[in-house]
Amino acid sequence: MDAGLIHNPLAATGILTYLGMGLMVLVGACLQGIGGIGFAMFSAPVAALLFPQLVPGPLLALGCPLALMAALRERRATHWPAAGMALTGRVVGTALAAACVAWLPVRALSLLFALLILSGVGLSLIGWRVAPSRANITLAGLASGLMGTLTSAGAPPFAIAMQNLPPPVLRATLGWVFFVGSAVSLLTLAVMGHMSLAQLGLSIMLAPWMLAGFGLSGPLNRRLGGHSIRPFLLGFAALGAMGVLLRLWLTA
Repeated sequence: MDAGLIHNPLAATGILTYLGMGLMVLVGACLQGIGGIGFAMFSAPVAALLFPQLVPGPLLALGCPLALMAALRERRATHWPAAGMALTGRVVGTALAAACVAWLPVRALSLLFALLILSGVGLSLIGWRVAPSRANITLAGLASGLMGTLTSAGAPPFAIAMQNLPPPVLRATLGWVFFVGSAVSLLTLAVMGHMSLAQLGLSIMLAPWMLAGFGLSGPLNRRLGGHSIRPFLLGFAALGAMGVLLRLWLTA
């Protein structure tokens, strides 16, 4: 691909591929608007199988403004101390991811994180509860920075650590975390030469689908009211971890 993708994206991808990507982004954005997480955890497994050119840079580029919109929509519910702790961990995790890419086997780290997330989901389903403490949220941020930069799916650690927060608080708080965190991850990828103009063009051409999906999440949120979204969070976390495993298997 080259910079021409920005001006004529359909010629580079084909109409059916574009529609498939768009549908995936729409569903993922709607899930993100409902649960505060879900975009990358839904999209990354599908993209790993069908649209590998979207992982990780273009998905991060779409997730960044999506997270900002979620944060602004319910900004009054933001838990700023939790956001600060999560972002501190996320920035450190992103820096560690850059070092991992340079010095350590990324596949082994991705496998470890995916297995840990699946273990956490399993423990949660049998009654384990994680308190959203300062230490837990910071550790979740660190793990998110590592996973998000390496695989584009950085939300599973937060799904485990913050699953018991009220839905509006979780959506708004994670919106700010993912907005800043995705921007830092994108900058890191760009500096390392893993985010090109062509990939940016791919993100731009899919942005209308992201906006439509987020728009659909508003009416769905009103229907859900204050009901717990914990089952959704755990499901998204498991999906994200399995997506990482699928990607490792496909690139073996």
